[in-house]
Amino acid sequence: MTKRSLEGQIPVSTQILERPETKDADTGPEMFHYVRKEKIAESAVMGTHVVALCGETFPVTKTPKPGSPVCPACKEIYEAMKA
Repeated sequence: MTKRSLEGQIPVSTQILERPETKDADTGPEMFHYVRKEKIAESAVMGTHVVALCGETFPVTKTPKPGSPVCPACKEIYEAMKA
């Protein structure tokens, strides 16, 4: 049995780090917002952010289907604009 010399070698140690469990906040059902029509296509293609009537800023990633839930604040502002 021969002894190995550790001279000149860098000692290496390993450690297991536990990753904390993270979850997105449950914000309930996804809401769709009212946004200027001309900005929707630009956002979908370019990834730019749009500003909804309620003030929320986000990139357009989905298309609402009939019956999808609508942001109550956007709906209220939109109805006031139509009157």
